[in-house]
Amino acid sequence: MDEKTAELRDIFMDVADGETVTESQTEQRGSLLRDESVNDRLADVIDRMRGQFEFETALATAELCTIVTEFYDGESDDAIATVLKVPRNLVFDARMDLHLVREEDTGDIDASELRARLDADESVGAIAADLDASPGAVERALCAVRAQNRSKRVSQRFRTEFEEILTDSDIAVHLTADVQDDGLDEATEGLEVDVEF
Repeated sequence: MDEKTAELRDIFMDVADGETVTESQTEQRGSLLRDESVNDRLADVIDRMRGQFEFETALATAELCTIVTEFYDGESDDAIATVLKVPRNLVFDARMDLHLVREEDTGDIDASELRARLDADESVGAIAADLDASPGAVERALCAVRAQNRSKRVSQRFRTEFEEILTDSDIAVHLTADVQDDGLDEATEGLEVDVEF
């Protein structure tokens, strides 16, 4: 250790409480990692949807945020209903309010056929009789088609926003996990880092 280094070391030891200047961070940084932040952003989108469309369900915004996140996690209506402790049909209605339509929501009924019949303003019973389907299946499929129509009228803007929020959150969690796992290992590989002062 040369004279200047020794001098700097002595000054540091005089002013510092310990021999190191680094501290471990106990909390993850970044607002996207916090569920509250993601839920706040989802709630903002949901509130704007409510301002533009009339919702059938009276679920709280927090419950609707749960439906959005669970939907994009691939959970079924039954699973979401269990989490929220609400009836399964209420989850379906809320998904339609949120434009979260699954392919299987129309069942075996052709969606384009239903769109044509919606324009003709036919009754559920008449459509069911013509398509040889149950009125319940037709009603469910019609709800899905109406939700798709509402979503298309706004260029699927709200679904896109949900997806962007959740994708941003997933990326942030993934990147932070990588940073925590890897740290500076790759950057310092092959370098002498155990230097004593």
